Amino acid sequence: GRLVAANAVGETPRSYFRSKSKRERERAMRRRSIWAWVVAIVCFVVLMIVTPAIPQSQEYHDFADQRRFFGIPNALNVISNFPFLVIGLIGLVLCYYRNYFKLSLEGELLGWTFFYAGVAAVAFGSSYYHLEPNDARLVWDRLPMTVAFTSIISIFIIERIDERKGTVSIIPLLLAGLFSILYWRQALHFSSVNYLNLWSNILYWKINLSVKYWENCLVRFFDDLRPYALVQFVPCIAIPLMAILLPPMYTHSTYWLWAAGFYLLAKVEEACDKVIYDWTYHIVSGHTLKHLCAAMVPVFLTLMLAKRTIETDRKSLLKTWKVSWTKVKVNGNDQEVSYSAVSVVESPA
Repeated sequence: GRLVAANAVGETPRSYFRSKSKRERERAMRRRSIWAWVVAIVCFVVLMIVTPAIPQSQEYHDFADQRRFFGIPNALNVISNFPFLVIGLIGLVLCYYRNYFKLSLEGELLGWTFFYAGVAAVAFGSSYYHLEPNDARLVWDRLPMTVAFTSIISIFIIERIDERKGTVSIIPLLLAGLFSILYWRQALHFSSVNYLNLWSNILYWKINLSVKYWENCLVRFFDDLRPYALVQFVPCIAIPLMAILLPPMYTHSTYWLWAAGFYLLAKVEEACDKVIYDWTYHIVSGHTLKHLCAAMVPVFLTLMLAKRTIETDRKSLLKTWKVSWTKVKVNGNDQEVSYSAVSVVESPA
């Protein structure tokens, strides 16, 4: 009956079955997407149940370099945020100046706008925090970084997976990042309360509970960095993997790997804050270098946007690279000592 109706409107049997197959593929893709979200949510809930909470350590605020210059406390940690403002504003201007970045996919402009706005806001939030490091100010340091992290994920979905899904995911991912900050921050609200009397009638017994008891309960659910850690570190793993495994829409995909490398270096410098400060004879601390290296991430992404063009031959970096290991004998044993990367030339079918 449907085939007769298709012929009645001038649709050939071949085009009818082709459109039917396309609709079936779209329905299957929607089902896979729904299941992917369900699995991700279930994994997150299980992770939150079985793993212990990660409270914010107060030692985090004790930075190596606390020198004051020109009346600015923690001066180098404050001033080193200035590059974020510069590159963030440059990126925002170029996003809208005559389509300089040649953004052609749906949602790209919105995604990159959020990214560069987050980068520029890091300069203000991080500077505000480093003027007087504490938990309350740390919120304003982490919030703009979360905007940048989540927008990058949505941009990658737009470019590598599906334009529409990536565009739709921008706001939910931003809200997820905001939730990760609020989830950690909520416990601080209760610390300002001296006593809270909660009366409940359970089996005719009235129970008076002090705020200390409830603070201990709330720490398990609120003073917790696990959601924020996921928001921060999942992009660090997912973006390099997607850059290598998924075929790109544009050229110059290796810039993503350079950006990921500089961010990894920044995290190492952050962890070695006091060690680097000692190594440099108190000239510069690891946290200051962390700011400068992290600012290189948007620099490389801006260069990528300025240089890239539409990729005509879409191949993943994994297919482009071929790793060949050279084995030599050392004391009679075969050892892999070096490798070289060469392009793979695929023969036409």
